[in-house]
Amino acid sequence: MQWKLFADLAEAAGDRTVEVEFDGDTVGDALDALIEARPALSGRVLTEHGELRDHVNLLKNGTAVGRDEQVATGDELALFPPVSGG
Repeated sequence: MQWKLFADLAEAAGDRTVEVEFDGDTVGDALDALIEARPALSGRVLTEHGELRDHVNLLKNGTAVGRDEQVATGDELALFPPVSGG
């Protein structure tokens, strides 16, 4: 599964795209594999209780989803940090 990462999340991971293999069928399983592959993301993406931080956007094929969303081969997953500007 390929993840696309943006802004400081890409910097923490060391790349804008990260390929991970995982056993499971949910976005949460894929997210756990991403964190295992790139542990520097953990504190930026997850709370101390292992939940997705409120300000991090988790997308599947361009649509916001939760950890329980099912994934299939070919789905595109992405993490966006908060965006502000004016």
